[in-house]
Amino acid sequence: MPDSASPNLTQPPAPSCATPAAAPVSARRVEHAARATMALFFVNGATFATWGVHIPTIKARFGLSDAVLSLAMLAVAGGAIAAMGPVGRWVGRVGSAAACRRSGLVYALATVAILAMPEFALLILALIAFGTANAAFDVGMNAQAATVEASRTRPIMSALHGMFSLGGMAGAAVGGVLLGLGVPPLAHALGMAVLTAAVTAGVAPWLLDDHPVLPPSAHHRAHAVRALWLLSLMAFLGLVGEGAMYDWSSVYMREVALAPHAWISAGYAAFSGGMACGRFSGDRLRARWSDARTLGASAWVAFAGILLALLWPAPAASLVGFALMGLGAANMVPIFFVAASRLPGVTPAEAISRVARFAYIGLLMGPVMIGGVAHVTSLRYGLGVVALTMGWIAVAGARLARPYLLARKA
Repeated sequence: MPDSASPNLTQPPAPSCATPAAAPVSARRVEHAARATMALFFVNGATFATWGVHIPTIKARFGLSDAVLSLAMLAVAGGAIAAMGPVGRWVGRVGSAAACRRSGLVYALATVAILAMPEFALLILALIAFGTANAAFDVGMNAQAATVEASRTRPIMSALHGMFSLGGMAGAAVGGVLLGLGVPPLAHALGMAVLTAAVTAGVAPWLLDDHPVLPPSAHHRAHAVRALWLLSLMAFLGLVGEGAMYDWSSVYMREVALAPHAWISAGYAAFSGGMACGRFSGDRLRARWSDARTLGASAWVAFAGILLALLWPAPAASLVGFALMGLGAANMVPIFFVAASRLPGVTPAEAISRVARFAYIGLLMGPVMIGGVAHVTSLRYGLGVVALTMGWIAVAGARLARPYLLARKA
């Protein structure tokens, strides 16, 4: 039986020993909540892409060097990482529906603030606020996604993360068009903020109440601590690979694969395409194979992909390898978040925020680690770190996490 199977379409899965039963929710109500959550993931991705599109705008406006610009970008990640613990507790206390509604508005305002700041010091504060608001919105919508998935007969978390990727692509594309038309950056940010706030407020009534969680017993607390450390480690390693592809795939295509100029950006595109395909097909695999088997197979596909690119550094082979890497990496974070949300005796928001913090650190530190190895050896050896992380998840991580991936929690 697949991990997410449930005997009754109109009720959430049977509660664990640490979770009291939730009130029945109709199948139609659950599907409305699923579509509402998809909208949240989409606007989150589009809003974050709006910041990405205007990084060059910020650099030119304040005359920043590459080093200072990197510090500004670090403020976003630093704000998110620092906020994860308090954010998880806050979302667990107020509920994911209320958290999405409130943090969505702050996230929208912070997007405008970035492009409205007249001084660099104020910009840094705005970027920290943006990262913090993004963390709150991210944890809230993932906690809501866990509630929605627990109330359905079939998985949906991977597709929701696919909507985030789709939103990012749409946001980047629209931003590029508006820049080409000469639309002022602040006007673009205002338009995106209005859209984000309107969508968040519009879908809020359709979101589900989180399932209640009883205070944990000593056994459940110890179980949750062990599980969260393992899932956090795996999220860190998984995002090391994802961050490496974002930052180093184009460099690899140019300097190692010796690709023609027109092919250089295709490495990133191949990885992103594989990621999108993996996420929009991942829920069917999870329903058919279980989360445990899907994670193991995904890690092997990612390992094979990066190994192909490293051992056969020709342009075409590298593109195939990067696409396989994206396909394999696509469902790791969704699976880790779902597994964390099912742990008994801890709210989904707190568990997800713990795993997400380590995922952010991996995304941030992975490219730096790989750059350090590449500096003293070569980029092929640097990206060999990604092969090691994917290989460990395939060989050991998926097996160690299996008890938590098969767990159920209403």
